[in-house]
Amino acid sequence: MTVRAACPHDCPDTCAIRVTVHDGRAVKVQGDPDHPPTHGALCTKVSRYPERSYHAERVLQPLRRVGPKGGGRFEPVSWASALSDIASRLKAIAARGPDAAQAIVPYSYAGTMGLLQGESMAARFFHRLGASLLDRTICASAGGEALAATYGGKVGMHLAHYAKSRLILIWGSNSIASNLHFWTFAQEAKRNGAKLVCIDPRKTETADKCHQHIALRPGTDGALALGLMRELVVNDWLDHDYIARYTEGWPALRERAMAWTAERTAEVCGITPDEVRGLACDYGTTRPAAIRLNYGMQRAHGGGNAVRLVAILPCLVGAWRDPAGGMLLSSSGWFRRFRNDAALQRPDLMGTRRPRTINMSTIGDDLLREASPAFGPKIEALVVYNSNPVAVAPESCKVVQGFARDDLFTVVLDHFLTDTADHADYVLPATTQLEHLDVHTSYGHTYALINEPAVAPLGQAKPNTQIFRELAAAMGFEDACFRDDDEALTRQAFTDEIDFEVLRRDGWVKLPLPEAPFAEGGFPTASGKCLIDAPGLGVPDFVPNHESPLSAPELAARYPLAMISPPARNFLNSTFVNVKSLRDIEGEPLVEIHEIDAAPRGIADGAVVRVFNDRGSYVCKAKVSARARPGVVNGLGVWWRKLGLEGTNVNELTHQKLTDIGRAPSFYDCLVEVAPQAS
Repeated sequence: MTVRAACPHDCPDTCAIRVTVHDGRAVKVQGDPDHPPTHGALCTKVSRYPERSYHAERVLQPLRRVGPKGGGRFEPVSWASALSDIASRLKAIAARGPDAAQAIVPYSYAGTMGLLQGESMAARFFHRLGASLLDRTICASAGGEALAATYGGKVGMHLAHYAKSRLILIWGSNSIASNLHFWTFAQEAKRNGAKLVCIDPRKTETADKCHQHIALRPGTDGALALGLMRELVVNDWLDHDYIARYTEGWPALRERAMAWTAERTAEVCGITPDEVRGLACDYGTTRPAAIRLNYGMQRAHGGGNAVRLVAILPCLVGAWRDPAGGMLLSSSGWFRRFRNDAALQRPDLMGTRRPRTINMSTIGDDLLREASPAFGPKIEALVVYNSNPVAVAPESCKVVQGFARDDLFTVVLDHFLTDTADHADYVLPATTQLEHLDVHTSYGHTYALINEPAVAPLGQAKPNTQIFRELAAAMGFEDACFRDDDEALTRQAFTDEIDFEVLRRDGWVKLPLPEAPFAEGGFPTASGKCLIDAPGLGVPDFVPNHESPLSAPELAARYPLAMISPPARNFLNSTFVNVKSLRDIEGEPLVEIHEIDAAPRGIADGAVVRVFNDRGSYVCKAKVSARARPGVVNGLGVWWRKLGLEGTNVNELTHQKLTDIGRAPSFYDCLVEVAPQAS
């Protein structure tokens, strides 16, 4: 038997999958060759999905903590006992007053991107309870809000049109590792004569395969965009008609860009003036030219402004006139008119209550705060699902301190005993993608997909939707919406413009969208134009890192190396880290360092080193490699802390300062020093 499915993970590709089932067991997971954007290919990670679902360490029954928090010692309990106790604890908190439930905080992100197993029944539960809201900022909100301010939404090119581009700037993306199916279209363009340019501080596997690699300093992407704009102006490589008809605010940005000579840009970015001029010439004179922007470049203080500046470039040269020109950061905004989030999540269940909002990126600080008029009640309970904050949230030393509080009640829904689950009072076994129904949108293409359950839930595992239904019942919530089963939820997820019967029959539905969406303006802004001078934000500018020689020279003198922490190729955030075959490929936690930086520090390839700053230290192996540019080290993540040499990971070093737009973390805005570990 073959079952139609979809990859649930936090990746732009959202692959259509065919699951082969034999005697009730999933024996093979393959890409669906009929799905146009992903055409049958799967990444190494997802092709081994049965190894994850049938993993010997899978949590398959409810667990209650019996040892100290963080120790990972639990005893099995029944579902009835677990749900009764959890409900009793939550009700006791909520009963203290009209706003007391705000002391309860949901914490979730993209452990699954499914609309059902993500924020459907879970959102209903927390809205009905009156819990704090969660600002889900940890990955994409800086770039997403910047793009929305500029274009009116997270919209862009169609994926397949990159195959016909003549120039592709792959900006802040290791596409081979994190956007495989875009890469196949880029490779087709390359075979047809297109030039590929990789813009990234790290010499990634993608950079290896491009014609040119521009290794700028972390957090200087906005400066590079301004430098390109000046070259476009002085050489008159502009589409004046497109600018006049379909943009607002160009004169003020033009004046700002004129201060960014190639020499100034090169000095800030750590590249050469000829690289600035050459890239501008390529972009200004090649048609059609396309940009594939990804989220790596927005994980710095000025990331939002940088995204705005890059997003304006296609408008200046009229790249949008051609289907194979323009830009893509995220396609998720195209789904906005087709999704029925209010029906799924039911914010009306809050009534007149307006709970506070907790930023998931500052959870380390927030768990350590006392009650105050500004903050509200102290956080007394956390319910974590689809996330592993102890491993992935910034400044993890504080996150661990918060999760270790004896007076914090923590419930974790997960498949495994992660770093976060080790700190839970209860761990509830959730189903994997092979075991439940779900529907999906994408942020890399424009197809909605359905995931049919291929096998029955293993052990006592339950879908997130069912866990929150049963928890709602244990809380005494009698609202009819908590009786909606998953089949009903799938039919509520989309508007009538998505034919659900076609979705179920074929496994996917393509959104009805124009092929060249902005050839004549038509951006989803109020005016239909690209907003260069955006309301409330003004004209974008280069914003330096929180931690850099420009903004913090004394700190840079003590910690002279910039650190970025891009994902390890064989993991997806902290997912798949415990899959042995993938971990064997990845090897061990390491930091890449250039020989120019390694030699004076006495660091040899393979040596154990200590990467440190004022926030903490991280012990790992050093890889002396040209993948690191001089002055920058690459701490590949996100390993589980308990798999590190001294029980930490790279987020021991990152900070909780936020981006200029979107309230997002600045993971790649971090100064460190590296030294050999004392024997």
